[in-house]
Amino acid sequence: MNKRKLKKALRRIKYLPRNKDLFFYMSNKIRHFHLKLIKSTKVAYPSTIMLELTNYCNLACTICPRESTYGNEMDKGMMDTEKAKNIIDEVSPYLDSIGLTGMGETFMYKKIEEVVDYIKEKNKGIIISVSTNAVLPNFIDKVKNLVDKIDTIQISIDGLDEVYDSIRINSDFNLLENNIKTLTKLCQNSSTDLMLNMVITKENYKYMPRLVKFADSVNINYVDFTLFNLAAVTDYSIDYYKFYESKEFLDVVAELRKEIVNAKNVYVTERDFKTDNSFQKCPFPWSHFYISQDGYIPPCCAKPFPKEKNFGNVFDNNLIAILNSDNFKKWREMWYKNITPDFCKRCYFVNVKPVKVHNR
Repeated sequence: MNKRKLKKALRRIKYLPRNKDLFFYMSNKIRHFHLKLIKSTKVAYPSTIMLELTNYCNLACTICPRESTYGNEMDKGMMDTEKAKNIIDEVSPYLDSIGLTGMGETFMYKKIEEVVDYIKEKNKGIIISVSTNAVLPNFIDKVKNLVDKIDTIQISIDGLDEVYDSIRINSDFNLLENNIKTLTKLCQNSSTDLMLNMVITKENYKYMPRLVKFADSVNINYVDFTLFNLAAVTDYSIDYYKFYESKEFLDVVAELRKEIVNAKNVYVTERDFKTDNSFQKCPFPWSHFYISQDGYIPPCCAKPFPKEKNFGNVFDNNLIAILNSDNFKKWREMWYKNITPDFCKRCYFVNVKPVKVHNR
């Protein structure tokens, strides 16, 4: 467990629910372990959810599913704030954490501070995270009041300099760098951690070691690398995954490992790409349930497009009823049998061969 996760865990323990909510919280934990033990297809209330407040975005990144077939067909909008609060009302007694990001730019949601405050009113120990491209106009003004309220702000970066600009269309690396430096100063001596996230592609993989150096230079302590997931990106052949077996990629991974050792103040998230992949590798039938801006529950965050598949709408029914619906339970039966649904057949959980991305 790294320093960030330990800090969040201690905070959660400090602010466990009180009174009757503590009973609900502990009973739900027991139910979760019992259902897991008996290999039930039912689930308890989730300890974490992903709430997509908006799927609007100011960028048009070349590797984003928004720019492919699924994204072009999706309905775009902002979640009604009162409906967001209703969802939080239902799940807050059981939550340990919540992500307020989906397929859009989080800080385009004008009432994000109101939603964050509402969660904290429910329980100060619920860990809140968001992801951002950090280049909205007046970004610093939009985020500064949320420092010390949001626990983790993850910044999508996908390279440096001209490579960043070529992937993250409509952005500008110089603007991003200036905003990161300003935000880092704002977050000093606060409870808000900053993390850089890079999706590894053929265009940017050589920048992995440099990104660790960059994080160290701007006093960001956490870096996350993610393989490019083709689950919802229709413009690429599935053969793309073979790149992660190539010598040129693995050579850069070896260089990355050395840089991680040298950068004493930077922790790089360890991803499990070392084991054989299959549908049973996927955690999303069981956790991190995704709620789209229009209330639907798609199977996962990698392909969160309700028109392709969803299990129901929380604006029409309780979340727990949807999670334990017949359709969702059949989905989990497939997981137990390790039968990959057609919906998931381009996902890296299924198709990428074992690869040791990095180690520390």
